[in-house]
Amino acid sequence: MTVRVTLVSPAMNAALREARFDGDAPLDRAGERAARAAASAVPGAGLVLGGPSQRCRETAAALGLAARPEPALTGWDLGRWSGRRLDEVGAAEPAAVAAWIGDPSAAPHGGESLRELVERVGGWLDGVGGEGGAAPEAPSVLAVVEPSVVRAAVVHGLALPLEAFWRLDVVPLALTELSGRSGRWNVRVGRPLTAPQGH
Repeated sequence: MTVRVTLVSPAMNAALREARFDGDAPLDRAGERAARAAASAVPGAGLVLGGPSQRCRETAAALGLAARPEPALTGWDLGRWSGRRLDEVGAAEPAAVAAWIGDPSAAPHGGESLRELVERVGGWLDGVGGEGGAAPEAPSVLAVVEPSVVRAAVVHGLALPLEAFWRLDVVPLALTELSGRSGRWNVRVGRPLTAPQGH
């Protein structure tokens, strides 16, 4: 059975504007307004999930979704770097940042490596896609998830080298659609979640 998985990146918040390692912060007013305005453009799905971060929960609510929290869709655990700005960490720990970007197995922050993130998200995606002959939970799934989760899903779904993660940009309130099944996914990336004309 073909499964459709639609991932929605959350709306803007202060941490994203400031390039902070922090997905667990509230939406700002502009982000909440943008999500509410886009609510009528959200596609239907048999199963609606969300990452557990505050930004994902608030985006889902503003979009009018009753999203079930899914721990496997938690944003990237960046350990002691969480809440800090990228430029601050780069200035204080340049060798650690270089290792983190250059080696998918490195986790100098004490959290999750890129390899672990992609394996976790990929395991969830394959489970939804019926890996091992298991019946998928629903033929269509929509999930509001952090940009790192979207990027990891695309890397896994297309069997890209892990380093490709760094080349993918995910803007707020964009849809990334994966269709297929475990081991064979097609991807449609970055469609803006905007309300139809006249709404």
